[in-house]
Amino acid sequence: MKKIISLVALTGLMASGSAMAWESEDGAHSTSASVALSTDYVWRGYSQTDEEAAISGSFDYAHSSGFYVGTWASNVDFDSDASMELDVYAGFGGEFGDSGIGYDVGALRYMYPSEEELDWNELYASLSYSYFSVGVAHSGDVYGTSETGTYYSVGFDYDLPYGVAFSAGYGYYDYDQDVSDEDHQDYRLGLSKEFAGFGFDVSYYGMDDDGEDAYGDTADDRVVFTISKSM
Repeated sequence: MKKIISLVALTGLMASGSAMAWESEDGAHSTSASVALSTDYVWRGYSQTDEEAAISGSFDYAHSSGFYVGTWASNVDFDSDASMELDVYAGFGGEFGDSGIGYDVGALRYMYPSEEELDWNELYASLSYSYFSVGVAHSGDVYGTSETGTYYSVGFDYDLPYGVAFSAGYGYYDYDQDVSDEDHQDYRLGLSKEFAGFGFDVSYYGMDDDGEDAYGDTADDRVVFTISKSM
């Protein structure tokens, strides 16, 4: 349960990875692929790989109108037999005239090929302006429970000297009581840089006490390192 792809903001919690892109002669169509290796797969504050390493990849198509569709996959390690997550998403993003305010709306399906009963859907929307972004993601079947869950997030991204990018994020998960007795909050701080043809990202993740009570050791504070290679 990882990644909401956005043309205006990425909140997640892993680096986007290395890209291998194609664009049509008229610029109307483009595709890109990505791959990333990380010391952990953290999604909304807690580990999806039982605090072990993760390798992920994606393939995306985008149209100049703002429409996009894509897929993303990673290994996972839950209490169940699920060992792989495969996400499929589609949406539309752009800017409100010349206002500088970006928007993105879309739908995402989380799938676990070996444990299909865990599959679930989510709708998302986000706005961005300058260094800031806000987003909301809602599901009526969060974690495949047939109950509701809504995730609110804010982000901040800023380019530092020497080609270093800083990012920060905060999220609040509001669950139906049948999903969890406690809502929880998470946060992250990250630095990334391209160097010698490689992409490097180091991020710090944390959760509040409610999240740690709900998810145990997988919600402990941690530092995650990601490396990627451009092709």
